[in-house]
Amino acid sequence: MTKVLLIGKNGQLAGAIVKNAHAFDLDIFPFDKSELDVTEASQVEKKIEEIKPNVVINTSAFHVVPKCEELPFDAMAINFFAVGEIAKICKKYKIAFITYSTDYVFDGKKGVPYNETDSPHPLQTYGMSKLAGEYACLRSYPEGSFVIRTCGLYGGKTGSPEKGGNFVLNILKEAQGKDSIEVSSEQIVSPTYAGDLSKTTLELLSRKAEPGIYHLANEGSCSWHEFTKEIFRIAGIKTKVIPVDRGGASGAMMRPKVSALKNVKAKAIGIELPSWKEGLKSYFEELSKAE
Repeated sequence: MTKVLLIGKNGQLAGAIVKNAHAFDLDIFPFDKSELDVTEASQVEKKIEEIKPNVVINTSAFHVVPKCEELPFDAMAINFFAVGEIAKICKKYKIAFITYSTDYVFDGKKGVPYNETDSPHPLQTYGMSKLAGEYACLRSYPEGSFVIRTCGLYGGKTGSPEKGGNFVLNILKEAQGKDSIEVSSEQIVSPTYAGDLSKTTLELLSRKAEPGIYHLANEGSCSWHEFTKEIFRIAGIKTKVIPVDRGGASGAMMRPKVSALKNVKAKAIGIELPSWKEGLKSYFEELSKAE
């Protein structure tokens, strides 16, 4: 049985990986921040020596985008320096390393979904820190590292602890008692269900895919306005969704306008994710079971 050291166990994605591990014959050893601080390389190495995993999966991240602007050194410590150090440790022990990145490494000016070979150009600290992590990882351990970029991640009964939920859960709360709400219409994304991302990540592992950068996001694209309308349709909510073009601005910070991702490399080896509408439907099914 393949042993997996999983970093960041309280997150949306890690929870889904734990849930799907059995189907892929994986023995998962998950740790949260209190048990394993990614910024302390010695702690990571000690756990690797104890567990002797075949794979390390890093789902930890500083991903509250506005906070990255306020705390750039913290963002760099977790998203850049820690990723590079873990890659070096994995190289030392000759074990596979999987870490996650984001659509925010792109500036959104291409106007259509990005594939793995497109040149990154982040617009804000979050995107810069994640791109730096990609470079650190792939330059330290190119022969054994997988960088998986995803987009608009959501999942779990309570969502992300750091974000206090996720887009789906938070927009449902926002609609309560309101006749209408305003939602961004200019940002085009590929919202991705953690359950689908976890399965395709583990499928990449099971197929012994070549290391490198992969895009794994639910197929297709939509604006946050369109995504909200579909959320409300499934939930039976009558609140009107008003489209608003904010020009990609979020205060003084910019977000990419079109940051949808195209899954070219994974699809080439037969790994496909469902559409974003199917992913959302699966999430509502998960939430109904959790009640």
